[in-house]
Amino acid sequence: MDMTHPSRDDCPEEFNLTRRKLMLGGALFAGGILLSPEISAQTLGAVAPEVSSNFMDVSSLLIDHHLDPEVGARMAAAMLRINPEMAQDIGAIIDIAKKKNARIVEDFFADIPEGRVKDTALAIISAWYTGVVENSANAEVFAFETALMYQPTHDVMTIPTYAISGPNGWNAEAPALGDMPTF
Repeated sequence: MDMTHPSRDDCPEEFNLTRRKLMLGGALFAGGILLSPEISAQTLGAVAPEVSSNFMDVSSLLIDHHLDPEVGARMAAAMLRINPEMAQDIGAIIDIAKKKNARIVEDFFADIPEGRVKDTALAIISAWYTGVVENSANAEVFAFETALMYQPTHDVMTIPTYAISGPNGWNAEAPALGDMPTF
């Protein structure tokens, strides 16, 4: 019996998995997943620029605060995943605000009809204030540090966190060490 080949006798060559085959298979699998038609831009966390722009326009009408456009884009993508009809609702809210020449929420909010459109407006307000887009145990957090509910007391109250130095404390520069003794 010739034992020059390192594989076992009961393992046919077509089932022998090498690192190269494993890496090639993984790359093909990942490429196939990313290029499949079922994966949309919304699934990958991106929204069309006009949807993101409309979301920020509605947000600035509904909320009289400085809002971060990057957080808004991520929030819009997450809200569209949960409610795909939200783009039409945003358009309806913008139309109502334009008819009333609204500059702030009080100018037009009473004219938003009860139902899905008003629920969308309330969901947008809630998302900016709480930093999450849905009220569930596994909700994705978008703006914990910049959530609007913490802003009124930001100068006197620490945002609740387990980090000693506050949210995103791991990004802060470590304080310099004092003079260390040399031995």
